[in-house]
Amino acid sequence: MKNILITGGSGLVGKQLTSLLESKGYTVAWLSRKPQLQTYFLWDVEKKELDPKALEWADAVVHLAGEGVAEKRWTADRKKRILESRTQSTQLLYTAIQQAEKKPNTFISASAVGYYGFNTGTNLMEETSLPGDDFLAEVVVAWEKEVKKIEQLPVRCILLRVGIVLDANGGALGEMLKPPVAAPLGSGDQWMSWIHIEDLARMFVFALEKTTLQGIYNAVGPHPATNQQLTKEAAAAKGKTYLGIGVPGFALKLVLGEMAAMVLGGNRVSSQKIQKAGFEFEFPELKGALKAIFSN
Repeated sequence: MKNILITGGSGLVGKQLTSLLESKGYTVAWLSRKPQLQTYFLWDVEKKELDPKALEWADAVVHLAGEGVAEKRWTADRKKRILESRTQSTQLLYTAIQQAEKKPNTFISASAVGYYGFNTGTNLMEETSLPGDDFLAEVVVAWEKEVKKIEQLPVRCILLRVGIVLDANGGALGEMLKPPVAAPLGSGDQWMSWIHIEDLARMFVFALEKTTLQGIYNAVGPHPATNQQLTKEAAAAKGKTYLGIGVPGFALKLVLGEMAAMVLGGNRVSSQKIQKAGFEFEFPELKGALKAIFSN
């Protein structure tokens, strides 16, 4: 397996994964709507167009594409785009793989711990746990349903339900530490299942290289933290002032609308399945992960 085709390659995780794969001797190309400096093939999900040469070239596909869920307030149109960017892009890939004479050996798709619901309390969620009934859970259920169709082609499929990705260059940490003073959100007791971005990229490569791996795995670190713990540790690692008084939930609801449920709730997710498969974390502890992020 040499040629790896990535959707969403220009995103936070896509760039990290591309760099790691290339350092290991893989040849990487992105599917993109416009020309890239990176090796690329053109696709357009809305027009249902995908260069057939891309699937003929690829030994494996890593599917990361999807509208960001936390970038804008959730209007009806925004929610539609969040859902369809995932389901329709997967449907397009399914059709292209189905029609390709030479099919990729492996298809790895990002998914999300949002599958379990906005707020699962203190329960430890495993891959066999039932889905939630809120908007993001419905999105993930529909997304995974489309990915599972690719298994029937047949292609080895792995879904990684990704938690909160910790990275200095964007994502949750950037938003948490943006205000002048770092403070927990709401009660601060809600669980956050996090993973260092380097461990996440390594997990995608692990799924690629371990050919017996198949099905659904949680892509989270082994030690979830509460929102208060994560905020406090991140502030200390960044050298930022921490205030232990939580931002009131009603204020977040006024600013964020329905999206506030995503930060006021939380889920505590298990990494045992991927660890039992042989994956080893470089950053299993929150303090060490944050120290590595901010020392760089």
